Amino acid sequence: MGQKVNPVAFRLGSPKTNVSWTSRWFANKKQYIAFWQEDLNLRRFLEDRLRQAGVAAIYIERFNRNIKITLVVTRPGLVIGRGGKGLEELKGKLKTMVKTINHPDKNLELDVEEYKNPDFSAKVVSERIASQLLRRMPYRRVINQAMDRIIAAGAKGVKIIIKGRVNGAEISRQEKFYRGQVSLNTIRSNIDYAQTPVLTRSGYIGLRVYINRGK
Repeated sequence: MGQKVNPVAFRLGSPKTNVSWTSRWFANKKQYIAFWQEDLNLRRFLEDRLRQAGVAAIYIERFNRNIKITLVVTRPGLVIGRGGKGLEELKGKLKTMVKTINHPDKNLELDVEEYKNPDFSAKVVSERIASQLLRRMPYRRVINQAMDRIIAAGAKGVKIIIKGRVNGAEISRQEKFYRGQVSLNTIRSNIDYAQTPVLTRSGYIGLRVYINRGK
């Protein structure tokens, strides 16, 4: 049985890759489960609501009296809205979801940052490929075009794995696509990783994207 490790978790805390936790807080045994479940619900809500904005990362920080959520998106204008109305509306809905914070007025801070190079984000790339597969586009052409854009953006390498009933086949299979060099054994390489399930008419297809951003 293969011993597989998440490439992002493998590089957490390393000064060479500058990879940090997406949730930053401490809690006791009683609060930990509640905070973890709340973070999961917040991430699912934001990813579903801001799908068109291209969510690259969501950072959640909890302090003594407030909670801070940082959204890293490729299209910040869709989140902020005209005159900041979209941001205020989103902040109001998030406040109703934050129930476990130990403060009566639920002080919540919401920041939006722009991710300038969407082809460097494995999450954005995987969701883009998934949306095209749902439209029943040829998977080989979609994946090859995505890899070409990633390499043209300056990445050292990219690997994309697709597994399941690809193209509606009766027997599931796995296919791997490579460009450049993707070394998962060394911490020196800054590897961004994301996996996205794609629910097609034939069933689920697993999609995994590895992007080597260089040393």
